[in-house]
Amino acid sequence: MLGLVVMLAACGTSGPAPAKSLSDEPPQLIPAMALPDNAVANAIAKLDGIAEDLMKSSGIPGMAIAVVHGGKTLYAKGFGVRDTRTADKVDPDTVFQLASLSKPLAATVVANQVGKNIISWDTPVIDKLPWFALSDPAVTRMLTVGDLFAHRSGLPDHAGDLLEDLGFDRRSVLDRLRLLPLAQFRTSYAYTNFGVTAAGETVAAAAGTTWEDLAQRVLYRPLGMSSTSSRFADFVARTDKAVGHVLIDGRYQPRFTRDPDPQSPAGGVSASVNDLTHWLTMMLADGSYNGTVVVDPAALLPAVTPQIVSTPPSRPAMRSGFYGYGFNVGTSPAGRVRLSHSGAFDFGAATNFVIIPAADVAIVALTNAAPSGIPETLTAEFADLVEFGEVREDWRTLYDDAFAGINAPIGELAGKQPPITPIQMRPLVAYVGTYANDYWGPATVAVEGGTLTLSVGAQPRTYPLTHWDGDVFTMDLTTENAPPGSVSKVTFTGNDLTVEVFDDDKMGIFSR
Repeated sequence: MLGLVVMLAACGTSGPAPAKSLSDEPPQLIPAMALPDNAVANAIAKLDGIAEDLMKSSGIPGMAIAVVHGGKTLYAKGFGVRDTRTADKVDPDTVFQLASLSKPLAATVVANQVGKNIISWDTPVIDKLPWFALSDPAVTRMLTVGDLFAHRSGLPDHAGDLLEDLGFDRRSVLDRLRLLPLAQFRTSYAYTNFGVTAAGETVAAAAGTTWEDLAQRVLYRPLGMSSTSSRFADFVARTDKAVGHVLIDGRYQPRFTRDPDPQSPAGGVSASVNDLTHWLTMMLADGSYNGTVVVDPAALLPAVTPQIVSTPPSRPAMRSGFYGYGFNVGTSPAGRVRLSHSGAFDFGAATNFVIIPAADVAIVALTNAAPSGIPETLTAEFADLVEFGEVREDWRTLYDDAFAGINAPIGELAGKQPPITPIQMRPLVAYVGTYANDYWGPATVAVEGGTLTLSVGAQPRTYPLTHWDGDVFTMDLTTENAPPGSVSKVTFTGNDLTVEVFDDDKMGIFSR
């Protein structure tokens, strides 16, 4: 009986021809319900209203949207402004920073190389990067390109991101990953930008070039993505570009600049929605574009199919969420596979795309504001309209709740007032010295103009320390991973100091 079930799942039924009303497709390809009539056209007709409503309710400065269906771009439009200081309008050619939407683009670059037998998803990283290591030698030997693209290496969540904030370059961050504790290999999921970056570097080494040049040569140029680049300098040089904005005092302001070059394979791409329609067209055509195979379908398939459970169900009736190689892979309530990915920079970028292969449709939304769930809400409502002819979920509330704390200041003491009668600190000279930490590098505590300071980082940044209570001080932070208003507690204990913001993995102790 088991053999019969497997045969039916793989091949459909055998024997006499079924009635014409029955499908001869494999059951896994059959959705739970048919698409409504004129599904895509009717959904597109509502996009202007959805976009304008979301822009008004959120106050974000700019957004660009595009839809691909039937091998054509049916919708491409800009809303709002690129920069609130100039009021220049967003259009479909406006270039946005994509943040983590870079990962599925990177996965297609890798799939191109897999299809050319330059590398495999199962190639061990140390075969091409012999200097790379993790804290467990056994894991180091087994770790593959695919493991890193599926976020199943065991590295902690967002490993290395704070090192990038401190000015460390790509190689320096990747070298330090060997110092981090590991969770279970291949059975745990933790999202890591620098894991994907290490995989990208592995593929570039196999190709004998840089990642940035490889992506341009094998993906952007063949697809005619003329304004797309994996280099921050190219984004800066664009005339028609969207500047990042953060929410301060109730309005979005262009305060910060995000240079993602250290993690370029994972988050460094910039592109317009017009350019991204070329990539989405290729994805819907299973790797082909304008009649030319850009990515071998067999090499692309592992990227867009489940490789690890990323969101386990909390109830038996819930659908699981999966991650492929650089793609979120899920199943819609209508029983269709959805491929997707979001991107976010706290300094002012939020992006999302959704592909529904069985409906031959894809949508992408790019914004120039700190993440608040707006592009995800728009693509979710569009996907509902395509599959059901109506919006079935309160996506606006769901994403409002999901993103509620993402831009909140971090730190135990953020937003709090110091004690009215604090315990007196020791003389400032008692804290002065150089404190060592293998992962973060040295931290130097000094007295400058009567103020205690802490200097840390690749090109040391100096933070004034404000006394809080006894041997506890605070330092104000604003980085890509610490929104405005963030505060880190700095505690001196004997010859050690602990910096709270660096201590998530118990790595934040510096010793004098």
